[in-house]
Amino acid sequence: MSSSLAFSNLGALTATDRDINKVAIIDLGSGQERRFSYRDFEGEANAVARSLSAQGLTRGDRVAILSANRFEFLTTVHGIMRAGFVAVPVNFKFPPATIDYIIHDSGARLVFCDAQRFESAPKDLPCIRLDAEEFADSLKPGPFSSVTAANGEPAMFLYTSGSTGRPKGVVLSHQSHIWVVQQRMAAQDLSRHRFLIAAPLYHMNALAMSQLAHAAFATVILLPHFTTRLYLKAIEDYRCTWLTAVPPMIAMMLNDKERIAATDLSSVESLRMGSAPVSQSLMAAIHRVLPKAVVTNAYGTTEAGPVVFGPHPKGLPQPEMSVGYPHPKIELRLIGEDGRPSDLGVLEMKSPALTNGYHNRPDVPSPITRDGFYVTGDVFRRDGNGFYFFVGRTDDMFVSGGENIFPRRSRRCWKPIPTSSRPASYRSTMKSRAPSPWRS
Repeated sequence: MSSSLAFSNLGALTATDRDINKVAIIDLGSGQERRFSYRDFEGEANAVARSLSAQGLTRGDRVAILSANRFEFLTTVHGIMRAGFVAVPVNFKFPPATIDYIIHDSGARLVFCDAQRFESAPKDLPCIRLDAEEFADSLKPGPFSSVTAANGEPAMFLYTSGSTGRPKGVVLSHQSHIWVVQQRMAAQDLSRHRFLIAAPLYHMNALAMSQLAHAAFATVILLPHFTTRLYLKAIEDYRCTWLTAVPPMIAMMLNDKERIAATDLSSVESLRMGSAPVSQSLMAAIHRVLPKAVVTNAYGTTEAGPVVFGPHPKGLPQPEMSVGYPHPKIELRLIGEDGRPSDLGVLEMKSPALTNGYHNRPDVPSPITRDGFYVTGDVFRRDGNGFYFFVGRTDDMFVSGGENIFPRRSRRCWKPIPTSSRPASYRSTMKSRAPSPWRS
C-alpha cells in the first residue's frame, strides 16, 4: 500500500476503490460477536456526521466520547471529524470530577457515552447513549461529503494525565495523523491482517492502530477491555495476525500459563508494544511464547505520534532492548545536561505529526522549542550504530550525593554527572518538561 494516498480528512480513511463488503470490525463487546463491513462503517459514520451537522454545531466545535471500546465509538469518532468537528475521547477510568473537568475544559457541546458511563457524564450537556435506541434514532442516514480539513485544523483532543496536575488537552490536527497513517502504510500492504485491539480507544496506542487498520482496509477484532481470557480466546478464534498492546497487558497474558499452554497462538505475526518501557525478562518470555512473531519495542508520544523509530537503513539487526533507528522522515536529537547535542540526553523530535499545542493551558510552557522540536522529557542513549535505548524520565531523576540517579534499569545506562556541572538554564528547562507519553 502506498503512502501517497491522498486523504483530506482524518475521519474519512475508507478506500473507495475496494470491496466495501469486506469485514471491517468484529466487535466482541456485547458478549456476542457483531460483524460490520466497511459499507456498514461508512453508512454509520456518515449518519453521525449528518446528524451532528443538523445540530447547529459550528465547525471546530468539540464533541466528547465517554465509552468503552465498541463499533459505535469508532464510527462516532470518524463521523465527528468528517463533519469538521473535533473528537474528544475521554478516559473513563478517571474520577468523576476529572471527567467533568476534561469535558468542560474541552468546550464539548455534546457527549456520546455508553450505559456504564452515563452517570459520569456532565448533567448540563446533552448526552446520547451509544448502546441505546436513542443513538440509532438520532442518526440521519444518507451520503455525506467529508469536510476538507484546512492546514493545521484540529481533528482530536487527547487528554494526557501526566505525572502531576490537571490533564492537558493535546490538540492534534487532521494532517498530523494522516501523515502518521501514510508513513505506517508505506512499508507493506496490511490489508490481509487481522488486528486485535483491546487497549482503550481513548488512548493513542489503540486509536492510532485503529486508524491504520481502517486506512489499510484490514479487519479489526475489537475487545471492550483487556482480560487474558478474552485476549487469548480472540487470538485463537479469529486467527489474529497483528497484536498491539501495552507491556503490562502482555505480562498479564504470559502469567496466565495454563491458558497460554491451551491456546493456539501460531497465527500471530507481529506484536507491537508501546506506552511503557519493556524489560529484558518480558522480551525473553514473549519470544518463547511467540517464536515466529516480529516483536516491536515501540516508542511514541501523544504530542508527536507513534512514528519515531524504525529499522536501520543498512539492515543492521536491531538490539533487542532498543526502540530502533530514527525514522527517515523524523529529525531527532539528544540534548545533554550541558544543553548541547550528545549521545546521552533528553530526546527532542521534529516531524509533521507534532501537536498544535495544549488546549486552553496558557499556564503550561510550550513543549515545542523555538526551532520546532518537541521536548519529550525522556532520556535516551544512542549506540555507535545509531540505535536508541530508553534510559529514564527527567522527572524520575533524583539527586543523591551530588549525582543524578534514575530508578529501575535506568541506572545501568546513565552515567552520573555531578550536580555542580549542570547549567542552571538546563535545570530550569528540565522542570518544565512535558509529562511522559508513557504515562498518558
